[in-house]
Amino acid sequence: MTEVVLFHHAQGLTPGVVAFADELRAVGHTVHTPDLFDGRTFDSLEEGQGYVEQLGFGEITERGVRAAELLPQDAVYVGFSLGVLPAQKLAQTRAGARGALLFHACIPVSEFGAAWPNRVPVQVHAKEADPFFAEDIDAARALVSDCADAEMFLYPGDQHLFTDNSLPSHDPDAAKLLTQRTIEFLSMLGVWTHRK
Repeated sequence: MTEVVLFHHAQGLTPGVVAFADELRAVGHTVHTPDLFDGRTFDSLEEGQGYVEQLGFGEITERGVRAAELLPQDAVYVGFSLGVLPAQKLAQTRAGARGALLFHACIPVSEFGAAWPNRVPVQVHAKEADPFFAEDIDAARALVSDCADAEMFLYPGDQHLFTDNSLPSHDPDAAKLLTQRTIEFLSMLGVWTHRK
């Protein structure tokens, strides 16, 4: 099974993020959930974003990178929205990365390197009308266009954090499908690596 490092969104390490990690654990994966906010969670996305702005996006990214230093290198990096920052940086720059799952966001590849690394499959998942993802969709399309092992999945609707079952934005049907695709992605990594 797979080592997974999962980074939370701007509302913190919520019960919904933990529940998602538990679903992956239930099928045998080892899932690490670093808390980049030192235990703080926020009732709204706006509050969380305010806290992030105080800390700085660079600090959030580096907290994630530092947390991963204590964990196995041959990991899949998963990010929920804000968590895409450290997840994507690690997938692009840390030796041994096995893959990346980018939920609700995608950063231009050029932020962390010249190109997406070979042999590191990646998926991007978001709502097609999510106003936050509208800022990232060009980066996601470029990633999929330039990388043979990249895929993007768009779901109907406009909710941002639709995967988090502890938030009002949760969409059970879309979240269930995303979870199924995540589990399939993780299960295919061994086959994919062997094929390569």
